[in-house]
Amino acid sequence: MQHGQQLQNTLNLDADSARIEVQCLLQAVLQVDRSYLLAHPERSLDEDQQSRYTALLERRLHGEPISYLLGSREFYGLTFKVTPATLIPRPETELLVELALQHIPPSGPYRVLDLGTGSGAVALSIANNRSDASVLAIDKSRAALEVARENMQSLNIPNVRMMHSDWFTALGSQCFDLIVANPPYIAVCDTHLEQGDLRFEPLDALVSGAGGLEDIRLICTQAKAHLNPGGWLLFEHGYDQAERASAILQQFGYSGVFSARDLSGIERVSGATLP
Repeated sequence: MQHGQQLQNTLNLDADSARIEVQCLLQAVLQVDRSYLLAHPERSLDEDQQSRYTALLERRLHGEPISYLLGSREFYGLTFKVTPATLIPRPETELLVELALQHIPPSGPYRVLDLGTGSGAVALSIANNRSDASVLAIDKSRAALEVARENMQSLNIPNVRMMHSDWFTALGSQCFDLIVANPPYIAVCDTHLEQGDLRFEPLDALVSGAGGLEDIRLICTQAKAHLNPGGWLLFEHGYDQAERASAILQQFGYSGVFSARDLSGIERVSGATLP
């Protein structure tokens, strides 16, 4: 209880979140699941376990994301390894996966490109739900790609390929039926970068120029050369960027432009197709 209160006070967490985080740290140290922890409240830590728990707690109290401390994060029903080389998968990004799956037939060949795959969460979630689809996941960070490959292997999802590429540069003339992306979309001067988990995540996966839209504009420009006729482009963006994202898509000649809301009612993903 004392440690939960510390987390509440220091990180401004609610009581339930703080309690769950303490449980997660204990599970990591003891290498047990939550049901074991709840069934054995009398379990005490030995000296080595106490030392490791205290070290993890101190790091969390200094703001280090719980997902980095635990080394994993759940996303779309799967557990992904995450490291400081990758963004932490977030619940709102599941909307991107949902919309992608709506465009991919349940069976039959279909080519999907995931730009800036990071931990591989989006690409692997799509591939896991569409076994006939062929998914290519690219990232300019070799460290992130290594994490994505580890996730592909541990989750045993065979219909994904990984490639090192700075956006479209290494793709040649390859074309796809669907392109998805969760690109950087935060303005370089945004004060949110100095708050919460963002302080610890890779900056080049977060920031995109003065207005936060440089990478989205580049993707919209170059995706047209890599989309099959009738193909779709879907991408996540900031909470206040839907109108500007839609304008960019219209500017570059896409049709069927739309924005979709996440569970919080925020327009989180925009997309369009080739005319």
